[in-house]
Amino acid sequence: MEKRDYYEILGLSRDATKEQVKDAYRKLALQYHPDRNKSPDAEEKFKEISEAYAVLSDDEKRQQYDQLGHAGIDQRYTYEDIFRTTDFESIFRDLGFGFGGFGSIFDMFFGRGRGWGEERPGRGSDLRYDLEIPLEEVATGATKEITVPRREKCDVCNGSGARKGTTPKTCSRCQGRGQVQHVQEAGFARFVRIETCDRCQGRGVIIESPCQKCRGTGIVEHTRKITLKIPPGVESGTALRLAGEGDSGGSGISTGDLFVYIMVKPHSIFERDGSDIYCEILIGFAEASLGAEIEIPTLSSRASLRIPGGTQTGTVFRLRGKGLPEYRGRGRGDQLVKIIVRTPTNLTERQRMILSELKKEERPVRK
Repeated sequence: MEKRDYYEILGLSRDATKEQVKDAYRKLALQYHPDRNKSPDAEEKFKEISEAYAVLSDDEKRQQYDQLGHAGIDQRYTYEDIFRTTDFESIFRDLGFGFGGFGSIFDMFFGRGRGWGEERPGRGSDLRYDLEIPLEEVATGATKEITVPRREKCDVCNGSGARKGTTPKTCSRCQGRGQVQHVQEAGFARFVRIETCDRCQGRGVIIESPCQKCRGTGIVEHTRKITLKIPPGVESGTALRLAGEGDSGGSGISTGDLFVYIMVKPHSIFERDGSDIYCEILIGFAEASLGAEIEIPTLSSRASLRIPGGTQTGTVFRLRGKGLPEYRGRGRGDQLVKIIVRTPTNLTERQRMILSELKKEERPVRK
């Protein structure tokens, strides 16, 4: 399902101030917070408005979203990146909901809770893959097959960690929560310390008869081939997000994402400036003086360029539309060709004579 526009979700115009963004979120959070609204769709609605607020309340993320839409957010940030720096806690305290900061919001998105505020183990790890491509593939886009080593759910026990025909048992120490609480009271103060259960190591279950293939972990190492589509116009440092292609978190836990970081190889002829490309072309003294029709390289083939008579070294010609596509946008850049006039050396006697005659007829250029 395509994501809705963040401004539309919060009921704001695109020129809304940060204070207006915060006010809009406060009103909607009061309406849809799961502690207050028990309707079936309230939690999903609350996730949606919280994601919109996390992006639009951050100057850098908002600028990225305004320029590139959801693609600018999804390919640059993980959900953890989106929510980590957002101040939900103070808003929820003002609304009377108690603590509801990064941990609570993040849990809702990644399934870390069996209900609002109840903990469970997190998702699988995100993975990073660095891929180098030539400039020619930036111009056209490309389809690549990459090989990624990752942790996957065991296909024998289906991630449970238990031998086939047996089932894990709920840990009696933590009652399946994976955590235990230690409470200390001193006068009017009450301290609660939450620790990972030392009996089940945070899994919430005990494996009495482990699976032979995964040895009770529910996870196996596997190398997977993944087909990746690289859009035209990507730049070095662009991160392409492949949801669900990261490490498995085990049975009942969501899989992490794979982020493919693109690096563009230096080109032997062209330099890049956004969607424009730049090159230098040598021409002879006579071609510059009299004019010429020359053939020059482009990213796709070769093109003809007319050099007018009297062209000086350093003159730049623009070939419209011969550059790179705009990333996630429309249009195409240009190719800029800088002319370098080569001064002749090792002249023959006849060439010397011709240039000497030219020199006599030239007007002085110095004052």
